[in-house]
Amino acid sequence: MSSQAGIDVQAHVETLIHEFRTSDPLMPVIVLHAEESAQDEQIGKLVKELRLGQQEHGSRVAEVPGQAAQVAGEAVPAARLVRELGEPRRWDSPGALYRRYAFPRLRLVRAINDAVREVDSGASAAPDAERDREQRLLDQLAKQRWRPKPKAGSPWRIGPSLFDTAHVLPASVVAGLAVLLASVELWVALAAVLGILVLLTALNYWLPGRAPIFLWLRRESRWFLTTTFLLPVAGQQPSEVRMLHPVRSWKAIAARANDVAESLREGGQAQLQLHVLALLEDLRDNHRRRSWDLRGLKRIRPPVLFLPGADERGGGIALIKAVSDVRSVRSELDPLLVVASVARNDVYLLDESHSSAPSNPAAPASAGLRDSIRRAHQAWEHGLRAGQSPSMSGAVPWELRIALPTAELRQLEEQRRWCTRAPSRPALARLVWSLPVFSLAGLMIVGLLGYSWWDLRHRYCSAGILTANHDTQLIKGVRGSDECIGIATGGVRFAVKGEDEGGSGSGSDGENADADGPPSPTDLSTEDSSVPWTLAQVEDRIHAENAKVERNYQGSYVTMVYAGPLSSDPEDGRPPVKGAEELAGVYLAQAAINKENRVKLRVLPANGGLDMSRQRKMADRIAEYAEKDPTVVGVVGLGRDLETSLATADRLVEAGLPVVSGTNSASYLPPQMPNWFSLAAPDNWQAEQLGLLVGQLRTPGKQHAVVLARDTSGSDDLYTDEQAYYGAKMLKKQGFITTVERYQVTVRTASLENQVEGLCAQDTPPSVIYFAGRTEDVGPLMTQLSSRCGDQEISVITGDDLSKAAFGRGADVTKKVTLYHVSLTDLETAAEDDPPFYTNAEDFLPGLQGKDVSYESPFLSNGQTALSHDATQALYEAASRSRSRQPQRLPAEDTSRGLRREPQNRATTWANLRTVKLKSMATGTVDFTEAPVYDERVGHGIALIRVRQGDDGEVQRTRLCGRPAGDRTPLTPQACNIRQPDTPE
Repeated sequence: MSSQAGIDVQAHVETLIHEFRTSDPLMPVIVLHAEESAQDEQIGKLVKELRLGQQEHGSRVAEVPGQAAQVAGEAVPAARLVRELGEPRRWDSPGALYRRYAFPRLRLVRAINDAVREVDSGASAAPDAERDREQRLLDQLAKQRWRPKPKAGSPWRIGPSLFDTAHVLPASVVAGLAVLLASVELWVALAAVLGILVLLTALNYWLPGRAPIFLWLRRESRWFLTTTFLLPVAGQQPSEVRMLHPVRSWKAIAARANDVAESLREGGQAQLQLHVLALLEDLRDNHRRRSWDLRGLKRIRPPVLFLPGADERGGGIALIKAVSDVRSVRSELDPLLVVASVARNDVYLLDESHSSAPSNPAAPASAGLRDSIRRAHQAWEHGLRAGQSPSMSGAVPWELRIALPTAELRQLEEQRRWCTRAPSRPALARLVWSLPVFSLAGLMIVGLLGYSWWDLRHRYCSAGILTANHDTQLIKGVRGSDECIGIATGGVRFAVKGEDEGGSGSGSDGENADADGPPSPTDLSTEDSSVPWTLAQVEDRIHAENAKVERNYQGSYVTMVYAGPLSSDPEDGRPPVKGAEELAGVYLAQAAINKENRVKLRVLPANGGLDMSRQRKMADRIAEYAEKDPTVVGVVGLGRDLETSLATADRLVEAGLPVVSGTNSASYLPPQMPNWFSLAAPDNWQAEQLGLLVGQLRTPGKQHAVVLARDTSGSDDLYTDEQAYYGAKMLKKQGFITTVERYQVTVRTASLENQVEGLCAQDTPPSVIYFAGRTEDVGPLMTQLSSRCGDQEISVITGDDLSKAAFGRGADVTKKVTLYHVSLTDLETAAEDDPPFYTNAEDFLPGLQGKDVSYESPFLSNGQTALSHDATQALYEAASRSRSRQPQRLPAEDTSRGLRREPQNRATTWANLRTVKLKSMATGTVDFTEAPVYDERVGHGIALIRVRQGDDGEVQRTRLCGRPAGDRTPLTPQACNIRQPDTPE
């Protein structure tokens, strides 16, 4: 500062600003004037130096220099000054903290003022002009989009018109977050957010007509309707805006706009004070500490308005008075600090009585100027309350008038021109609640959300941004690719996309049911055995049936889980054959049950992975889901004997879930697992029945037999080991000298050259080979036997896994090699009781309409679908059985059973399973009534099949003997005579 007076004034201003950091001090209108008129120019220079000092200190400052008015009267130029102060750029200062000021309230008043001038300039003299002036005002405001008109020569800014950023963007952010937090795909969320933004923008621009969308929710509209300052102008009680009443709020805004327009037409002090009120309210809001962005804590210096050379004709005097008047009426503190310089001869204009006596006389010459200013300020604060009373009409209450002595205005030497330094420490809110911190936090949140999405998408089958379906998860399978393992709830499907475009491949049976590898000349499968339905079709039908049950039969249904291999082979993309066939049987039972019974059945498929390699993980998901859903009563499936089968069954025991398996022939599970009920004949009993055939192949003298088993090292397959063990035991019992040899499988193809060459090169080659392997290995075995053993007669004995093979001319079955294998079902004998299975299959299963549906149908003859169907029927019977019999009061659909069905819990279902006896099933009679605990039951269905080449070169598959389920009649060598003639395939 160039003078001591400037240094002292600057020190006092900095004292006020320092208090502003922690409190809300009274901000006066500091009016500086000289004691002598000759020093007026020096006072104006001092005010400009103060502005430069505050600007360097980081205060937001604005300067409105005095200028000659073009319009008579002081209120009009003063209002013009206030309008100019409504431009945010006016308050820009280098080093100013936080973002620009916003003046929405002043812009609204300016918009109405511009509309009034536009309407009045084109007013008509017609009699009805006065009546429609209100309507024309609203039309003009709508044309302006309730915004001030741009200055002459500047283009019309369409940004605020098209994008009402005050509400469209926040609404879009809220809608976007709601979409993103839902469990949807990322592209769906982004599309939804963009769509909402476009919709709101279109509504904002085209639909409102008279006002922008969300006008009644703007902060300026709420102030416009609720401020008590406008009550005398409006002449009515204040209205209020409500979020849920846009029409009522709009009408209130329109009425208030017309009232304010009338006041603006009058001009004078009302017009000026309305502009000042809006300005002060905007500044107060810009420094509000309790705001979402803590802007009041970041802007630690108040705005300072400098009025150098304020006079009457330029509007400065009127502006000072208007600020004081508005503050007196409102009695609310605002942060604006006004520093003005007034000519000595114009000071009297600040007094309403035009008295020449100053409001705050200068201090005695003996006191320093700084102390004089401080004492004057204290006196002003003490007298402020009384100064605002009507009896004190001779002064401007909020004016702190300071007369600067001539001696203090002398220029100082350069080395003495020091000034009070501003505090350099930024506010804590500026550091913590700032755009860089928000940006960093936003990047971290986006990164965490992205990582969460990536992690969930790589861990679970169905996942959104923050949520996932935990009933299924992605686990690396035996082929190296991820498989979806668990229980299908929600929208989870196990069928791969595009699977429903064609058939699912060859049929299957037995526990080794997935076809491993594409058809080849050595694979015993043909296109005639293609299943007419796909896994995707069956899953969709189950999902639709479940939806109907959940929607219409709450409290009247039970839930059953099918657990099977539902993963497609990643190497060739072939769909799961066993899973598709078994799940079709489950759905067939569900559809028939829900059509005929009051208690409905809900089915949830569960995937154990390719070849059931992840069935233990699947059991965990089933058990966890069962804890949440008390309607789950049991599990059907688990049709593959693996090293994890015992642990899997034990996990389901812990969950209290019984298991009814259709094709798992493990002989160790029933004696160890009390929850295990199986329709499949166990491996040890199968071997005994094959002994009936092997005994007929025995001739006098020493005979050699060999057990040719797949090498299971590195595999969890127990079925092969059980077949090898019980097969060797049966051969020895029949008097054969038995050896066991293992063969390798390389690149999914059995390597049997060395084993077959060694067998055929012996002096007395084995006449019987017990083959403990997979069906896909039989083709290479036949090829090697026919090429290396010549005309030697060989009988190949194997278990139920060969049931899944379909034989045709392409299969290498020669006249010298005869195959004998087990089938777990005797569908031919069971069909004699005319079960409803085949009729229901034609009605409900996809792709069977118009087909010949019988036990001879290639897609049903392997028994896979029939076994899973009967297992489902048995579990449902136990889960819906009532304790009391009331044959006279039964619904029509239940009279055939003689009992009234009621949903049971899983414990009761487990107990009821030992009372189940169902006749006329697809496999015969399912009877668990005499199934012992911790022991294997009797009465399994079985069929012994012979496969050989006929005289015409066609493969002949002949049922030698068998019995349906529930029949306990022992098979005999006479009934299973291997010399009976062939039956055409």
